[in-house]
Amino acid sequence: MPVDPGNRRRHGTSSTRIAASAGSAAAQARRQTSSDEAAISSWITQHMGARVLTVTRQARWRYAWLVDAERDGEELPLVIRGERGAGIPMQFPLRHEMSLQRVMSEQGIPVPTVYGWIDELPAYVMDRVDGQPGFEGLTTDQRDLLMRDYMGQLARLHRLPLKPFLEAGIQRAATPAGIGSYGIGRFEAVWRAGKNAPNPLLEFVLGWLKRNPLDTKGRESAIVWDSGQLHQKDGQLRAILDVEAGHIGDPMMDLAAPRMRDTVLHFGDFEKLYQEYERAGGFPVDMDAIQLHHIAFTLTNELAFRNSLNDPLPESDYMTNLHWCSETNLHAIEALGERLGLELEPPELPAATVTRAATAHDQLVGMLRGIDTDDEYIRYRLRGAFRLARHVQREDEVGVEFTNSDLDDLVPVLGHRPATWQEGDAALEQFVLADGGRHDEQLCQLFYRRQIRHKNTLGPPGSAMVAHHTCQPFPARV
Repeated sequence: MPVDPGNRRRHGTSSTRIAASAGSAAAQARRQTSSDEAAISSWITQHMGARVLTVTRQARWRYAWLVDAERDGEELPLVIRGERGAGIPMQFPLRHEMSLQRVMSEQGIPVPTVYGWIDELPAYVMDRVDGQPGFEGLTTDQRDLLMRDYMGQLARLHRLPLKPFLEAGIQRAATPAGIGSYGIGRFEAVWRAGKNAPNPLLEFVLGWLKRNPLDTKGRESAIVWDSGQLHQKDGQLRAILDVEAGHIGDPMMDLAAPRMRDTVLHFGDFEKLYQEYERAGGFPVDMDAIQLHHIAFTLTNELAFRNSLNDPLPESDYMTNLHWCSETNLHAIEALGERLGLELEPPELPAATVTRAATAHDQLVGMLRGIDTDDEYIRYRLRGAFRLARHVQREDEVGVEFTNSDLDDLVPVLGHRPATWQEGDAALEQFVLADGGRHDEQLCQLFYRRQIRHKNTLGPPGSAMVAHHTCQPFPARV
């Protein structure tokens, strides 16, 4: 039986709260910005003896400020890094991130120097490193030399003694058996603490990982965990960035995480990169562990952002988070399918339906596209609103048919067709939890079709929001 469009309401609370607060969001943000800037300026003056020239809030989903200061006649560029906000909890405390970065710096690893902690925000203060992320403007040879240096720095980090990290309170697994899953375990714990809707995809892949635990063979070191983020200038490595999920764990995780980021940044041939890591003195490369870490890492966006996406605050960057989840959820199923040796089969996609609301959607998209402003924060919010309008427009065109296809797919698995997508998600989650791996291949194909459909609701065909970039394949297992 087809689904009535009226049933396509999200889990959680209604949008009344969002509508009521949206009008005051900008004014409240500006008041908060003024207070934050005052706290930042006061701290830098008192603790660093510097004169603050400018404080600029970055237009992004996480709290961060760029500061230009001056001390003894010299420029002092700084970054103030805060928490996520927008109802998105962190897997490790912000102080833990600061402590890890500080110890890495003290041990000679190229990370931004840490200056201290601002209680009022909360946030910590660090150097603003010159350079840029990614490899724009570099030749392939220059990129390869840069990545050789980066892999060498990972090898150095992994061979550092644990004592200074432990003395700084850096977290590690309670037992050797937990070393390989400590990071993903933190993500899972935070997600489960705030879980607000069924999530059969997460339960499926998390369950598979627990039935197929990796063996670290005793490896343990300080790790970045979310590795592959760096700043370079003229092909020279300036800094390793973003250690918010770093801890003491399996060093193979730092070789796994870049595989997903490679779909955007293009690091080069991973087999060659792993050879450079070993040549620099890193641990022997364990491809089996890297593949299992890769599967786990693909879940991190869904674990971090889905609860917020189910019930977003007005200030959340909804479409950025939804895009990240849709892309990496596909990576998750592709990675698991690769491990299982499956040839994943995509669904047929329907032609767009012209509904009574089509003209209104066109009007809204056109209005948002035509608005311009010099205010960076307003531009950032308008871009999010434009993407959201195109997502809602696409849902109007194909969403009901996609939902019906999802529900039809459940009949061979459940033995019946749920009446709504909410009932379908709940029933599929219960099936996954009870299945214990008996239908892994069938479920992998099912989730692949579901994720392809969902990905194709993010915007019009051919748009950047809908485009999908696959990860480099692993070598054949022997």
